[in-house]
Parts: sequence; C-alpha cells; structure tokens
Amino acid sequence: MTPPAILDDVNVETPARTRPKVGFVSLGCPKNLVDSEVMMGMLHHNGAELTPRAEDAEIIVINTCSFIDSAKQESVNTILEMVQHKKQFGGKAQRIVVAGCLVERYRDEIQKNIPEVDAVVGTGELEAILAAAGLTPSGHAQSDSPFNILPQGTPEATIHTHAIGMAQTDGEVAYLESASAQQLIDRAPSAVSQHSRPLADPEHDREIAPQLRIVQSLAETGTTHGDEPLNHTGDHIAHLPIGIDAGNTSRPEGDLRQQQGRFSRESWGGATAALPEYLYNDATPRILTTPRASAYIKIAEGCDHPCSFCIIPQLRGKFRSRRMSSIIAEAENLIKQGVREITLIGQDTTCYGEDLGFTDGLATLLDALAVLPGLRWLRFLYTYPNKVTTRLLETMAKHDTIAKYLDVPLQHASASVLKTMKRGGNAQIFLDLIAKARRIVPGIVVRTSFIVGFPGETEADYKELEAFITAAKIDWLGVFTYSDEEGAAAFNLADDTKVPNRTIQARRRKLMKLQQKISTKAKAEWVGREIDLLVEGESEETELLWEGRTSLHAPEIDGKVFINDFGPHETLVPGTFYRAEITESHDYDVVARILE
Repeated sequence: MTPPAILDDVNVETPARTRPKVGFVSLGCPKNLVDSEVMMGMLHHNGAELTPRAEDAEIIVINTCSFIDSAKQESVNTILEMVQHKKQFGGKAQRIVVAGCLVERYRDEIQKNIPEVDAVVGTGELEAILAAAGLTPSGHAQSDSPFNILPQGTPEATIHTHAIGMAQTDGEVAYLESASAQQLIDRAPSAVSQHSRPLADPEHDREIAPQLRIVQSLAETGTTHGDEPLNHTGDHIAHLPIGIDAGNTSRPEGDLRQQQGRFSRESWGGATAALPEYLYNDATPRILTTPRASAYIKIAEGCDHPCSFCIIPQLRGKFRSRRMSSIIAEAENLIKQGVREITLIGQDTTCYGEDLGFTDGLATLLDALAVLPGLRWLRFLYTYPNKVTTRLLETMAKHDTIAKYLDVPLQHASASVLKTMKRGGNAQIFLDLIAKARRIVPGIVVRTSFIVGFPGETEADYKELEAFITAAKIDWLGVFTYSDEEGAAAFNLADDTKVPNRTIQARRRKLMKLQQKISTKAKAEWVGREIDLLVEGESEETELLWEGRTSLHAPEIDGKVFINDFGPHETLVPGTFYRAEITESHDYDVVARILE
C-alpha cells in the first residue's frame, strides 16, 4: 500500500544535533492547513527534519478534521494507514502523533482504541507538538519520557522566532548549504484535502476531492541554523483600542452562549478539558506549503454562532481575533518573500475585531492590507450573511487589490429550516443581499454552500431552495448533505424529523444538476474576456495543459482555468501573473490563451 503523501523539507544539515525526521499529513480545510504549517515551523525551528517520504519518517503527524462524517472517516482511515505503516518498513516510524479536530472530539477514544498512537495534540495546544515529537525547545530529542496523551493547553514551548516561507528556484537550493545569511528554502504545493467542493460530475455523482500529494519541499526564512531570532518585533502598529488586551477578551454573544451551554463537551465522554484558546502570531515559526505566490493568514480562531448543525465552537473554542498589527506584520513579511496573493481565513471573518472593540473590523483590516506594496490579490473567507455590511462591500469596491469575491455560506433558503438551524434569514433577504453586493461591487462573484436534508426539511422547503438557486444565479456553489453530529443541537431533534438518506442524496444530485446548468451558461459569458491569470503549473489531468486561477477563483475550491496556448512564451513560470484571454468554456472550467 502506498502511504499518503506527507510534507517535505530540504535537508539543511545542522552540526552536532540529532534531527529526528518528521512527516506530516494535513487533512481538512485551509484553517487546518495553517495549523499544520505552524506545527511544522515549530518542529523545524527546534531541530526536526521534515521529510515527504513516509518510509523515512521516524515521527508521523496526522492533522485531522472531524467537521462531518466523511471528514472523520478520512481522518480515521489515514491514522490506521499510518499505524500499518508504523508496523512495516523495518520499524522506521517510531511514533505517531494525531493532531487537530478529531483529537478535540475523540481524545480519549483515540487513546483507548488506537494504542499505537503515541500522543495527541488538540487544536488549542499547537505548541505541545514539540513534546509530542520528543523535542525540547532547544531542539534536542527527549530521551527519558514515554509518550502520553498531552493535557489541554500544555505550555511546552514559547516561540519568538518569525519563520515564514519563501519560494526559491531549484538552482538556488544549492546555495542553502553554504549560505551564512538567512536560509531560503523552496516552498511546496498545498496538501490540503477539501471536503466541500461541488460535484464535478453530478450525473454520475463524482465529487472533486483531490488526493494528498507528495510535495517537493518546504519553506522557511528568518534563521541561520533555526535558532537565531529575526530583528522584527511584530508590534510596530498598535491598531488596538486603548484598554483592550488581545487574547483576553471575547464577544458578548460568546459569553452569553457559553452561559447557555453552547461550548459544552460533556456529552463527548472524554475531551472536556478547557476550551482551546491558542492564537498564533507573526512571531510564530511557520512553514508554508502553498504554491509559490500564495499564502493563507488566519486572522481569527473559534466561533460563537449558535448554528444547530455545527460542532466547530466545541472543537475550536470561542471566537478570538488576532491583533491587527500582527496580521499586518505577517502580511508584510509574506510579501517581502514573494507572496502576491493573500487569503484571510477564519470561521467567520466578518466578526473580526468585535472582541477587540472594533466596529467594521474586517473592513478596517482590509483597508490596511490592500495598500501594502507588492500585494496583487487579497481575499477573505468566510462571511456571515447578516454581517456583510455596506462598508465592507464599499471597501471591496474601493481597492483594486481586493478580489471581487464574496464567500457567504447561506446554508438554506427556507425560513423555517433556517430557524431550526438557528441561522435566521430567508430567501428574499438573501436575494437582496446578493443584489446589493452586485450593485456596490461591479463584477463580484458569489460563492455559497447549502445543507440539504436538515431535520424537518420538507419537499416544499427543498423546492424553495431550488427556486432560490435559480433566481440567485450563484457563481460558485457547493452542497453538503446533512451530517447528524453528536454534540450538535440538531442531533437531539426528534427522529421523525430526520430526512431519509436516500432523499437527501437525491436532493443533492438535483441541486447540483441545476447548478451545472447555471454555471455552464455563466461560464459561456466568460469567453472573449481578458483576465489576469496566476499560473500554477502543469495540469494534474494531462501534460498537454497547464492550470491557473483568476482573482475570482479561490485556491483549492473553485473551477479551473486551463491553458492550452502559451502565446509568446516557450514556457510559463508557476507563481507568475500573465495577461490572458478566455477562449472556451465548460461546466465549471474555462480555457485560456496567454496574451503577454
């Protein structure tokens, strides 16, 4: 059996130090990928060597997702596959560490049922990855302690070195071994595995779900041998109201919902330790695994919303924003290192700054970031419908660098279903929101996602959703089937309200066929349009085509731009922007030729 691909590092020798080899598998959403990048940065900075080859890894880390059933199953399957790998290959893999959301959900069960797992690291204890890997903050391997399940919030290390990655050409890699200044190590493609993409072929019910890929290298800058700090404090801009201490505040809604039991994990029979409180910052070591010109910045963690289908608040804790100065400092460093596309992420970016005393905090942050020299594209994921303000839309329209792209998960269009979901809203409110966005931000594309088969969803509710999709003409659309998650409020709804799985699947297929027709017509209107295109490299589908994205395509999520004509160029450079023209269209994808 071929093991899942794990994330790679260029081997830069460090004298007089044992460097355990660590392999990473990262599952789930971009927020999870950032957590993986942070853990890799901490490990690399403290003496570990990262490898893409499972057969070479002495320690294997699986960063898991447990948002819905399919994500949990993928996580469990990957753990079991790595356990089998640990037993094979002559015992090279000595330790397995499980991290992420599955740990928050099933901490005790992992320990009980998979004894081959040596340590777990929850979403709020990323610094504990050092102890889990047997490393001390000085970089030396621990030799006198067995692996245990680590308690929540263990302060195993305090990191003060900023180490965000930068792309380099293959020819520059040789320079690394002799460089006495900052080491610049090649960056790698993303290994994130998505669970929320639309069906690629709804007629045959095939989902887009990219496999984990072996990446070629990792990226880190800011140190010579992994232990010298940068001359950068990360707090040159305060951007925080007087009297507010970042990390020690919360939204009033979050406090109220905590009193109401929103974050309770008692029913989980295990992971009932304190809620996660961790926030990385611009001084945290981090290794980028995204393509050459792109990077994510997580601007907030956790969620306070009461959505009855979701357990993310229990997994990630209360909503908490990063200090604005830290985000700006991180963006500036990324741009200095060649990043041209930054995607801001959070469970709800539109709540950004509310816990710090800001009004319209996301718009304020976008205003500060959009003018940074060298930045080409800036976008944000994800927004909450009733928090998409006029000022936010006007900010998007004002800056050319901000992608005209709005990701606003609506979840449904029926008022009765939305009420049971504890979301609020209705079809007309959402149609008005989309119309307003298109009026204020010309050329904006809208992405959303829906849940079909939520308990109590009637045929009339489904038809209302169908009618809404027809009227809204949404640009990018994904459909989840309802997943009955223990710990979510909807799990306790009466059994006779639960929709049969066969009905759920049929409704999803019909919605995706409808969206396919809408998308096909919309993409046909792209033909003849000139665009700025970020080239990503050779297509995974065929060597005859290359792939790229416009600013209207979020990384890893939306359709593709295939390139079949290089124009005046003999070859193209991945991570580079080109001017192109759309020449063909398909259901979700388009074809382009390079102009210049």
